[in-house]
Amino acid sequence: MGRVIAITNQKGGVGKTTTAVNLAVSLALAEEDILLVDSDPQGNATSGLGAEREGSGLYGVYSGDLSASAAIRETSISRLSLIPSTVDLLGVELELVEKTGREAVLFERLAEVRERFRYIFIDCPPSLGLLTLNALVAADSVLVPVQCEYYALEGIGMLSRTLSLVRSSFNPGLSIEGVLLTMYDSRNALSHQVAEELRKHFGEKVYKTVIPRNITLAEAPSHGKPALLYDARSRGAQSYLSLAKEILSENGIGQRA
Repeated sequence: MGRVIAITNQKGGVGKTTTAVNLAVSLALAEEDILLVDSDPQGNATSGLGAEREGSGLYGVYSGDLSASAAIRETSISRLSLIPSTVDLLGVELELVEKTGREAVLFERLAEVRERFRYIFIDCPPSLGLLTLNALVAADSVLVPVQCEYYALEGIGMLSRTLSLVRSSFNPGLSIEGVLLTMYDSRNALSHQVAEELRKHFGEKVYKTVIPRNITLAEAPSHGKPALLYDARSRGAQSYLSLAKEILSENGIGQRA
């Protein structure tokens, strides 16, 4: 059965969608069957793979108009599939409010496709609403991108409290898959300080791989391409290949620092 990983951080601008897209592509290029679920109404993961935001997509899965299988689209990358975000996804949270078992809709809908994929990644919105709660209930674990800046540490504290609440009320098996340092600048003392604090707090859960500040990672989405298709030799693209190798090592647990 495939492993479901929510890529989340309640703080925006930390490289969450960049990680979702480029990690999914890197693992697909490593010949793993991957599904990326774009659960952010902004739809950046969808556009970042060059896909159109049309049809029902993930909204249709939540509404019951589509099965998860029917919502899946193939991408230009072999072995990478996508359930896209569409503009209708904005209405899901309002529609779920009165629904019994509203926090487990995505968990139930994804059950039919888990056997088809090695990893299912859910790109979450940067807020704690019903879309994010559904992702956390559906997930086996969370991957947390953390920008190397001071305020990122405050966001981690908030996320830790959220995960504790989800475990106690809905998903006791939810674990932290890993913490990923993003926008890392080795010349910047603050980057080193944030990395040190995170490793003190999370220990081996912090990935050895760090994602550098890199122009390719910033430019690629505007061309509707992941970094590996835009400039495979760039430091940004290569760092996500390294992360994929780390995750695949030791049965998907990863060799951590």
